[in-house]
This record gives sequence, C-alpha cells and structure tokens, in this order.
Amino acid sequence: MKIRDDAVTTPGKVGRSLVSTYDRDTVGRWSEAIARGMGGGKFLIIQTIVVIVWIALNAVAGSKGLWDEYPFILLNLLFSIEAAYAAPLILLAQHRQDARDRALAERDREVNHRILSDSEFLTRELAAIRLRLDDLVSISETKSISIDLDRAD
Repeated sequence: MKIRDDAVTTPGKVGRSLVSTYDRDTVGRWSEAIARGMGGGKFLIIQTIVVIVWIALNAVAGSKGLWDEYPFILLNLLFSIEAAYAAPLILLAQHRQDARDRALAERDREVNHRILSDSEFLTRELAAIRLRLDDLVSISETKSISIDLDRAD
C-alpha cells in the first residue's frame, strides 16, 4: 500500500485531469489545419460527392425502408454536427491568425521606430559634419585671405 501519493506530495496537483494535458498551441494548429482543409475546393468536391452518393444509395435502399428515408434526417444530423464543430474551429483559427497579425504589426512598429530613430541620428550627424565642413571652409578662406593680404604687402 502506497502511503504517499503524488497528488498529495506535489503542491497544486490534485490529480490527473484532461486540463493538465491540454496544449492550446497543439489544439490551435489542429484547428487551423481543419479550417484550412474545410475551406478548400477539394473538401467541397468530396462533400458534394458524398452527398450525391448518400442520396443515391438512400433513394434505392430507402424505398425498402432499410436506411435513411426521403427527408434524409440522418444526413441533416451529420451536417448539423459538422457545422457545430466547424464554426468553433474556424473561429479559433481566426483568433490565432489575429494574434499572429497583432504580433507582426507590433514587430513592424518596433522596426519602423528603430529605423526612424536611426535616420534621425544620421540626419543629426550629417548636419554636424556639414557645420564642421562649413567652419573648416571659412577658416581656410580666412587663412587664404590673410595669406593673400600678407603677399600684397
């Protein structure tokens, strides 16, 4: 008999649960893959073929009363289940895409701010160099004028 259980000795761990093994990122990637698949033409073609085959088989078997008869309630139930799962998965995929877009926009803002500050710094440096060159030119002009005046004497 085990006297001490992990659930007792580990703080915050009451027992095993589905929530402790739930990985939001994995579920998000899974939902994006499903949403991407459901949004494609291949899925629509396959679903259309399945519906046509379903109706054709039920038209033959339904007349004998063996399967899903004319109002196709079972097919309607399957579409309802598909819609009930598809809508939240598509919303989850959209939320993840929104989060990625926000992160990219924030990174772009940071890069733009860094580029702006770098260009402002370079502008100030160029202005300082230009002022120094102007001072150098005026000093050399002053010296050349004074040299010319000395020669004139």
